[in-house]
Amino acid sequence: MIWDEMAVVGRIARAHGNRGQVIVNLETDFPDERFQPGAELFIERNRRVEALRISTVRFQRERPVIGIEGIETMNDAEALAGYELRVPVDRLAALPGGTFYRHDLIGCRVETRGGDRVGTVTDVEGTVDRSRLVVAGARGEILIPLATAICTTIDPAGKRIVVEPPEGLLDLNS
Repeated sequence: MIWDEMAVVGRIARAHGNRGQVIVNLETDFPDERFQPGAELFIERNRRVEALRISTVRFQRERPVIGIEGIETMNDAEALAGYELRVPVDRLAALPGGTFYRHDLIGCRVETRGGDRVGTVTDVEGTVDRSRLVVAGARGEILIPLATAICTTIDPAGKRIVVEPPEGLLDLNS
């Protein structure tokens, strides 16, 4: 498994309780499908990709609290805090037309409706409902809200995003 070719589905926030469970901050629109007993997730620890198998799941305030096979104590669980949880891209569900995964946007060129180059997407930050593009521009990093009013065309297959930014947005980080 190649870590950089996997999709992020969550991040372990912290240990929960004294039985080795952890709370996960979600980075997926499909938590009920992704976080099920028996599901396999991956972390990168010491430059090695390790598989984790979910043993138990319950949701608390819309976040999964998961048990992981082999993680039995609070100390074991605390050692996992901060790790990203990823899955191979080929295990992701097919999406309906007009939708996309965050990793599909990385590497897209961003341009204005007039054709002016803004930069290239290097990351997508934020929560599922409040995301923003991190764009490497000629004068540094630009944060662009991932909102339909601003990102008017999103073409992951063509690696292109067209934006109509409000006045001053592209100059905020200059």
